[in-house]
Amino acid sequence: MDPERLWSPAERPRRGRRPAHSRAAITAEAVALADAEGLTAVTMRAVAARIGAGTMSLYSYVPNKETLLELMIDHVSGDHRLPPEPSGDWRAGLRQIAHDQRAIMRRHPWLPAALPARQTLGPNALAVVEYTLAVLAPVGLDAQARLETFSLLTGFVASYVSYELAQEQATEAAGRTSGELLDAQARYLRSVAVEGRYPHLAQALAMPSHAQEPQAAFGRLLDRMINGLTAVT
Repeated sequence: MDPERLWSPAERPRRGRRPAHSRAAITAEAVALADAEGLTAVTMRAVAARIGAGTMSLYSYVPNKETLLELMIDHVSGDHRLPPEPSGDWRAGLRQIAHDQRAIMRRHPWLPAALPARQTLGPNALAVVEYTLAVLAPVGLDAQARLETFSLLTGFVASYVSYELAQEQATEAAGRTSGELLDAQARYLRSVAVEGRYPHLAQALAMPSHAQEPQAAFGRLLDRMINGLTAVT
Protein backbone atom coordinates (compact mmCIF):
# COMPACT_ATOMS: atom_id res chain seq x y z
CA MET A 1 0.00 0.00 0.00
CA ASP A 2 1.44 3.34 -1.06
CA PRO A 3 0.15 6.02 1.35
CA GLU A 4 1.08 8.86 -1.01
CA ARG A 5 -0.99 7.36 -3.79
CA LEU A 6 -3.81 6.29 -1.49
CA TRP A 7 -4.29 9.72 0.03
CA SER A 8 -3.62 11.82 -3.05
CA PRO A 9 -5.89 14.91 -3.11
CA ALA A 10 -7.74 13.69 -6.18
CA GLU A 11 -8.23 10.41 -7.94
CA ARG A 12 -6.08 9.94 -11.01
CA PRO A 13 -7.79 11.13 -14.20
CA ARG A 14 -8.88 8.39 -16.56
CA ARG A 15 -8.97 8.32 -20.29
CA GLY A 16 -12.17 7.52 -22.14
CA ARG A 17 -15.59 7.53 -20.54
CA ARG A 18 -16.21 9.31 -17.27
CA PRO A 19 -16.03 6.85 -14.34
CA ALA A 20 -19.42 5.52 -13.29
CA HIS A 21 -18.48 5.57 -9.60
CA SER A 22 -16.12 7.33 -7.20
CA ARG A 23 -13.86 6.03 -4.49
CA ALA A 24 -15.74 8.17 -1.96
CA ALA A 25 -19.10 6.64 -2.93
CA ILE A 26 -17.66 3.12 -2.79
CA THR A 27 -16.22 3.81 0.65
CA ALA A 28 -19.55 5.17 1.91
CA GLU A 29 -21.33 2.02 0.73
CA ALA A 30 -18.74 -0.18 2.42
CA VAL A 31 -19.22 1.73 5.68
CA ALA A 32 -23.01 1.37 5.43
CA LEU A 33 -22.63 -2.37 4.84
CA ALA A 34 -20.29 -2.77 7.82
CA ASP A 35 -22.65 -0.75 10.03
CA ALA A 36 -25.57 -2.96 9.09
CA GLU A 37 -24.00 -6.41 8.92
CA GLY A 38 -20.53 -6.24 10.46
CA LEU A 39 -17.04 -6.06 9.03
CA THR A 40 -17.02 -9.68 7.84
CA ALA A 41 -19.84 -8.82 5.44
CA VAL A 42 -17.62 -6.31 3.64
CA THR A 43 -16.24 -8.11 0.61
CA MET A 44 -15.35 -6.67 -2.76
CA ARG A 45 -18.21 -8.66 -4.27
CA ALA A 46 -20.75 -7.39 -1.72
CA VAL A 47 -19.70 -3.76 -2.08
CA ALA A 48 -19.76 -4.03 -5.87
CA ALA A 49 -23.30 -5.37 -5.70
CA ARG A 50 -24.41 -2.43 -3.55
CA ILE A 51 -23.20 0.10 -6.10
CA GLY A 52 -24.39 -1.91 -9.07
CA ALA A 53 -20.95 -2.68 -10.47
CA GLY A 54 -19.09 -5.81 -11.42
CA THR A 55 -16.67 -7.13 -8.85
CA MET A 56 -13.67 -6.80 -11.15
CA SER A 57 -14.53 -3.23 -12.05
CA LEU A 58 -14.36 -2.31 -8.35
CA TYR A 59 -10.64 -3.07 -8.36
CA SER A 60 -10.02 -0.16 -10.71
CA TYR A 61 -11.14 2.15 -7.88
CA VAL A 62 -9.86 0.20 -4.84
CA PRO A 63 -7.09 -2.37 -5.35
CA ASN A 64 -7.99 -4.67 -2.44
CA LYS A 65 -10.02 -5.05 0.73
CA GLU A 66 -7.13 -3.87 2.93
CA THR A 67 -7.09 -0.54 1.11
CA LEU A 68 -10.87 -0.33 1.35
CA LEU A 69 -10.60 -0.76 5.11
CA GLU A 70 -8.12 2.13 5.30
CA LEU A 71 -10.58 4.29 3.38
CA MET A 72 -13.45 3.23 5.64
CA ILE A 73 -11.57 4.09 8.82
CA ASP A 74 -10.65 7.52 7.55
CA HIS A 75 -14.19 8.09 6.27
CA VAL A 76 -15.71 7.64 9.73
CA SER A 77 -12.88 9.67 11.30
CA GLY A 78 -14.51 12.55 9.48
CA ASP A 79 -17.43 12.27 11.92
CA HIS A 80 -15.37 14.23 14.46
CA ARG A 81 -16.53 17.81 14.85
CA LEU A 82 -13.32 19.57 15.76
CA PRO A 83 -13.34 23.23 16.83
CA PRO A 84 -11.11 25.56 14.81
CA GLU A 85 -8.73 25.90 17.76
CA PRO A 86 -8.37 24.29 21.21
CA SER A 87 -10.05 26.19 24.02
CA GLY A 88 -6.94 26.14 26.25
CA ASP A 89 -8.60 23.77 28.74
CA TRP A 90 -6.67 20.65 27.78
CA ARG A 91 -8.58 18.32 30.12
CA ALA A 92 -11.92 19.38 28.68
CA GLY A 93 -10.45 19.08 25.20
CA LEU A 94 -9.25 15.52 25.80
CA ARG A 95 -12.58 14.54 27.32
CA GLN A 96 -14.42 15.86 24.28
CA ILE A 97 -12.15 13.98 21.89
CA ALA A 98 -12.66 10.74 23.82
CA HIS A 99 -16.44 11.20 24.01
CA ASP A 100 -16.51 11.89 20.27
CA GLN A 101 -14.48 8.73 19.67
CA ARG A 102 -16.88 6.68 21.78
CA ALA A 103 -19.90 8.05 19.93
CA ILE A 104 -18.30 7.32 16.54
CA MET A 105 -17.30 3.78 17.57
CA ARG A 106 -20.77 3.03 18.83
CA ARG A 107 -22.25 4.40 15.63
CA HIS A 108 -19.85 2.19 13.66
CA PRO A 109 -19.49 -0.93 15.86
CA TRP A 110 -16.93 -2.53 13.53
CA LEU A 111 -14.44 0.29 14.07
CA PRO A 112 -12.77 -0.83 17.35
CA ALA A 113 -11.83 -4.17 15.79
CA ALA A 114 -10.64 -2.51 12.57
CA LEU A 115 -8.30 0.04 14.14
CA PRO A 116 -5.45 -2.35 15.03
CA ALA A 117 -5.14 -3.33 11.35
CA ARG A 118 -4.78 0.28 10.17
CA GLN A 119 -1.49 0.86 8.33
CA THR A 120 -1.63 4.56 7.57
CA LEU A 121 -3.42 7.78 8.48
CA GLY A 122 -5.71 9.54 6.04
CA PRO A 123 -6.58 13.25 6.02
CA ASN A 124 -9.50 12.98 8.43
CA ALA A 125 -7.49 10.96 10.95
CA LEU A 126 -4.53 13.34 10.61
CA ALA A 127 -6.82 16.28 11.42
CA VAL A 128 -7.87 14.54 14.66
CA VAL A 129 -4.27 13.76 15.57
CA GLU A 130 -3.11 17.32 14.87
CA TYR A 131 -5.95 18.79 16.93
CA THR A 132 -5.24 16.45 19.85
CA LEU A 133 -1.55 17.32 19.83
CA ALA A 134 -2.53 20.98 19.97
CA VAL A 135 -4.90 20.30 22.87
CA LEU A 136 -2.06 18.60 24.76
CA ALA A 137 0.48 21.36 24.09
CA PRO A 138 0.02 23.08 27.51
CA VAL A 139 0.61 19.84 29.45
CA GLY A 140 4.40 19.92 29.23
CA LEU A 141 4.85 16.63 27.40
CA ASP A 142 7.23 16.49 24.46
CA ALA A 143 5.78 15.93 20.99
CA GLN A 144 6.45 12.19 20.97
CA ALA A 145 4.82 11.73 24.38
CA ARG A 146 1.77 13.67 23.21
CA LEU A 147 1.47 11.38 20.20
CA GLU A 148 1.73 8.32 22.45
CA THR A 149 -0.92 9.81 24.75
CA PHE A 150 -3.31 10.14 21.82
CA SER A 151 -2.68 6.51 20.80
CA LEU A 152 -3.21 5.23 24.33
CA LEU A 153 -6.39 7.29 24.75
CA THR A 154 -7.79 5.92 21.49
CA GLY A 155 -6.89 2.40 22.60
CA PHE A 156 -8.72 2.91 25.88
CA VAL A 157 -11.86 4.15 24.10
CA ALA A 158 -11.78 1.28 21.61
CA SER A 159 -11.37 -1.28 24.41
CA TYR A 160 -14.17 0.28 26.45
CA VAL A 161 -16.58 0.36 23.51
CA SER A 162 -15.72 -3.24 22.57
CA TYR A 163 -16.61 -4.29 26.11
CA GLU A 164 -19.82 -2.25 26.05
CA LEU A 165 -20.96 -3.78 22.79
CA ALA A 166 -20.08 -7.32 23.91
CA GLN A 167 -22.04 -6.86 27.14
CA GLU A 168 -25.04 -5.53 25.26
CA GLN A 169 -24.96 -8.52 22.93
CA ALA A 170 -24.68 -10.91 25.87
CA THR A 171 -27.59 -9.20 27.62
CA GLU A 172 -29.74 -9.44 24.52
CA ALA A 173 -28.85 -13.10 24.04
CA ALA A 174 -29.73 -13.86 27.66
CA GLY A 175 -33.12 -12.22 27.34
CA ARG A 176 -32.61 -10.15 30.49
CA THR A 177 -32.04 -6.49 31.18
CA SER A 178 -28.57 -5.21 31.99
CA GLY A 179 -29.81 -4.29 35.47
CA GLU A 180 -30.98 -7.85 36.09
CA LEU A 181 -27.65 -9.28 34.99
CA LEU A 182 -25.71 -6.81 37.15
CA ASP A 183 -27.88 -7.63 40.17
CA ALA A 184 -27.32 -11.35 39.63
CA GLN A 185 -23.58 -10.83 39.33
CA ALA A 186 -23.50 -8.67 42.47
CA ARG A 187 -25.39 -11.31 44.48
CA TYR A 188 -22.94 -13.99 43.36
CA LEU A 189 -19.86 -11.91 44.18
CA ARG A 190 -21.21 -11.00 47.62
CA SER A 191 -21.89 -14.66 48.35
CA VAL A 192 -18.31 -15.74 47.56
CA ALA A 193 -16.78 -12.69 49.24
CA VAL A 194 -18.27 -13.54 52.66
CA GLU A 195 -16.45 -16.88 52.61
CA GLY A 196 -13.28 -15.06 53.64
CA ARG A 197 -11.09 -16.18 50.74
CA TYR A 198 -11.34 -12.84 48.93
CA PRO A 199 -10.83 -10.11 51.57
CA HIS A 200 -9.89 -7.39 49.08
CA LEU A 201 -12.92 -8.15 46.96
CA ALA A 202 -15.12 -8.09 50.06
CA GLN A 203 -13.73 -4.67 50.94
CA ALA A 204 -14.49 -3.35 47.46
CA LEU A 205 -18.03 -4.76 47.48
CA ALA A 206 -18.72 -3.21 50.88
CA MET A 207 -18.18 0.29 49.49
CA PRO A 208 -21.03 2.26 47.92
CA SER A 209 -21.15 1.45 44.21
CA HIS A 210 -20.60 4.10 41.58
CA ALA A 211 -23.36 5.06 39.19
CA GLN A 212 -23.74 2.46 36.45
CA GLU A 213 -25.17 4.79 33.82
CA PRO A 214 -22.90 4.14 30.81
CA GLN A 215 -21.98 7.75 30.09
CA ALA A 216 -21.15 8.41 33.75
CA ALA A 217 -19.10 5.24 34.05
CA PHE A 218 -17.15 6.09 30.92
CA GLY A 219 -16.49 9.63 32.13
CA ARG A 220 -15.24 8.43 35.50
CA LEU A 221 -12.78 5.96 33.99
CA LEU A 222 -11.76 8.47 31.34
CA ASP A 223 -10.75 11.02 33.97
CA ARG A 224 -8.63 8.37 35.67
CA MET A 225 -6.95 7.55 32.36
CA ILE A 226 -6.28 11.21 31.59
CA ASN A 227 -4.67 11.74 34.98
CA GLY A 228 -2.30 8.85 34.38
CA LEU A 229 -1.52 9.50 30.74
CA THR A 230 -0.69 13.16 31.18
CA ALA A 231 1.51 12.88 34.29
CA VAL A 232 4.85 14.54 33.53
CA THR A 233 7.76 12.44 34.84
